Amino acid sequence: MSVNEMIEFIAALLILVGSIMAVISAIGIIRFQDVYSRSHAATKSSTLAVSLTLSGVFIYFLVTESFFSVRLIMGIVFVFLTSPVSGHLITRAAYRSGVKMTDATLEDELADVIWKKEHQVDETKEDTNDSSSNRNEVLE
Repeated sequence: MSVNEMIEFIAALLILVGSIMAVISAIGIIRFQDVYSRSHAATKSSTLAVSLTLSGVFIYFLVTESFFSVRLIMGIVFVFLTSPVSGHLITRAAYRSGVKMTDATLEDELADVIWKKEHQVDETKEDTNDSSSNRNEVLE
């Protein structure tokens, strides 16, 4: 077995593992109960699946065709950066719109964080209103 054949085998293995991760991700999206768990399955494992698959394709083309694909690298980076961020934003939007968590959820860590931020915003608004009313009194 030559070095090229071994690298092709590794590339094929990466593509296979990526495909298996994609199937696991799809099963997670179907089986999980609430939007938060489904979002986790859709973003985390799908990011890994796509990254593994594209990495395997990149290595395969690099070894067999001696072709360095900038598009594949950009695809890997793009998926790696945007998928978790979009999943986070969708989950945060669902939480803020009041989508209920499943009964199996034990802890709601985000409630305290959002409560603190809302009260900090309210305090800053009150401070701003107080200072603007003081300015109006001084101007009169």
